Amino acid sequence: MNKTEFNIRLYLSGVMELWTDRIDSTDQLTAQRFILNAMTEVFDSLSDDDLEMIRLRYMERLTLSEVASRYLITDRTVRNHTNPAIKQVKEIIKQATEQAQHAREVD
Repeated sequence: MNKTEFNIRLYLSGVMELWTDRIDSTDQLTAQRFILNAMTEVFDSLSDDDLEMIRLRYMERLTLSEVASRYLITDRTVRNHTNPAIKQVKEIIKQATEQAQHAREVD
């Protein structure tokens, strides 16, 4: 499982919020809080169908073809609906990693 899939599964299952609250009880913007906030913004902006497609892909681990057949659309259409959000999640993880590395270097 890659970082993107791992973080999406953590977020959609609610575990990310629980862990973040346990790790970070301050008002400081930690890497975990940054990821949670940014992913909430991304997923809240999706349509119900787009969010469900992502759930099916990452939580139920269905293939593109399996998701497409449920919606009676093509694999490419599933990708067009889900890839922008997935790219945003990848960028969020990248930014959080860079911020954490920078913070370690400063300390």
